[in-house]
Amino acid sequence: MKKVIFTGRANPALAQGIAGELGIRCGACSIEDFPDGEIHVELEEPLENADVYLIQPTSPPVAEHLLELLLLADACRRAGAGHLTAVIPYFGYARQDRRTGKMEPVGARLVADLLSLRFNRIVVVDLHNPAIEGFFAIPVEHLSVVPLLAEALRSGLDEEAILVAPDLGAVKLAQEYGDRLGLPVAYIHKIRHSGEDVSVRRVIGSVKGRRPIIVDDMISTGGTVVSAVRALLEEGCLAEITVAVGHALLVGEAEKSLAELPVRRFLTTDSVQRDFSSFPLETVSLKKVIAKGIDRLHRIPEENSCLR
Repeated sequence: MKKVIFTGRANPALAQGIAGELGIRCGACSIEDFPDGEIHVELEEPLENADVYLIQPTSPPVAEHLLELLLLADACRRAGAGHLTAVIPYFGYARQDRRTGKMEPVGARLVADLLSLRFNRIVVVDLHNPAIEGFFAIPVEHLSVVPLLAEALRSGLDEEAILVAPDLGAVKLAQEYGDRLGLPVAYIHKIRHSGEDVSVRRVIGSVKGRRPIIVDDMISTGGTVVSAVRALLEEGCLAEITVAVGHALLVGEAEKSLAELPVRRFLTTDSVQRDFSSFPLETVSLKKVIAKGIDRLHRIPEENSCLR
């Protein structure tokens, strides 16, 4: 079965890097916006019985990139693709994985249902909540950036380094980094008042005189990291802080807020394509990790290669 990669407009640079690692090129297609705001997709090569991988993070603008992915999937299906996989380096709506009130939807479940209707399989990178995998009615391949970022962090370590989870949800992630790097872990108990307003109750673990490495799966508005840095400084840590996150959205005033902090190193991946020219990001590419995952999946014999 021929292997074919297509990319939407969310992150073509990453898709091209993945294709290069696989020794192929991205499939030809055109994607344009009509004057009324509709998205038009047209494939430009045959796909009969092909094993197709659509690479598209559902990053901001999330609705636009999600719809673009679904339109690409429908085009591939109608072109006769034999097997269809969505490769989603950043999965939007992952934070809407539960209801906090009776009048709210479960956004992550709704998106999972939409994708399950059009794809045979999903590849994701570090879901905000791994339990979201259970929302899908199709197989999910869950890749992790922890080995990649841990290796990138290793070169800058010293005896004063300590890993910090900026909230309780990141404790398990920080422990994974700690196991790989042989570092102790502290964590912060925070309270979120809104999308941007976060306050800290206390820091658990001794950070005085140490160089913190804050690790999290993602950073959006920057509110969590800003409050974490301030709390760590109040506890007497050294003003030489590292931040390592898998997905750097940096929306709203995030860049401005983070630029005012004593962060000496900001490490992330290229899961999200954004212009960070005004912010000193160190980016590690996911292309090898995702290409390896695609190559492994392509070699797995499918019991039923027909689309749903």
